Amino acid sequence: MSILQLPLILETRRNHAIEHGAIHILGAKFPGKSFAGHSNPTGFIIIGDVPLEDVARAAAQSLTRLRAGERQLAIHPGCGTNFATSGLLAATLAWLPLSVGRTRRSKLLLLPFAILLGVFGYALAQPFGPVIQARITTEADPGDTRITKVTPVRFGRGNAHYVTTRPTGP
Repeated sequence: MSILQLPLILETRRNHAIEHGAIHILGAKFPGKSFAGHSNPTGFIIIGDVPLEDVARAAAQSLTRLRAGERQLAIHPGCGTNFATSGLLAATLAWLPLSVGRTRRSKLLLLPFAILLGVFGYALAQPFGPVIQARITTEADPGDTRITKVTPVRFGRGNAHYVTTRPTGP
């Protein structure tokens, strides 16, 4: 069994996919509004100033569409996975030339090369974020996951809604 198939991780990945789908659906219904989310094994939160009924409908529609095979709903361009992938690759490539410099002067001479490699790493990472989402951080097959309730949550000065999910198994 892969670590990605362990129950808590799999449930989080499934919820992450449903969350992304809900944000896609809400974004289409409310153009210009900002949304964010966060998933865990028991559900996900949608941060955005929209009515509870719209969040509940978007979450249910996301689950239905994922079950119907719309795997692309699980991938979102605003996902933190994209930012983490870009940052990690850019930082790693920028660090490499600086790690070989012995003196402060040699590191300063390598700094332009490090910056260039960092920019290259950032550009190179752009197609990897969605691939990592598809293979690691989301699971587009929701399996037997069901939505049990949607609850409003105060989030700073804005609104948020927590979508509680549960696998239907034992």
